[in-house]
Amino acid sequence: MNEEIRAREVRLIASDGTQLGVVSIEEAMEKANEAKLDLVNISPNAKPPVCKLLDYGKYRYEQQKKEKEAKKKQKSYQVKEVRLGIFTEEHDLTVKANNAIKFLKSGDKVKVSLRFRGREMGHIAQGQKTMERFAELAAEAGTPEKRPEMEGRSLSMILTPKAEKQS
Repeated sequence: MNEEIRAREVRLIASDGTQLGVVSIEEAMEKANEAKLDLVNISPNAKPPVCKLLDYGKYRYEQQKKEKEAKKKQKSYQVKEVRLGIFTEEHDLTVKANNAIKFLKSGDKVKVSLRFRGREMGHIAQGQKTMERFAELAAEAGTPEKRPEMEGRSLSMILTPKAEKQS
């Protein structure tokens, strides 16, 4: 920016976007001073470097405004976890599914994990059935992003909220 530019000549662009051609750095600085604007190097690796006449403070303000607007549009969510046991009874399963539905309706993802202890490793099929039943109970609010899958001694799946219908 301004005196920090070290090139002998630059391709100059006016504040309205019109190209003024390749000029010496001294001439570019004169034009910037006449217009009471800053000379900003927007493409330093080009041959010759490209510089633009603009109000740098206003330019930075607009950039920050754009970044802030982009941040607002970002969708943020948390991953909540619901833990099950291999032989979790039906009532307990519905209570946990209702909790998962609350999380899904508030826009969070839900990780459902089922831990196998000791001899329970021999009953992986029963664990699969429990997970499938849980997915059925929570189907009104979420869909499985990742099917039940073994990770070490635990079986886990991830449920994502269903998209709201636009009217």
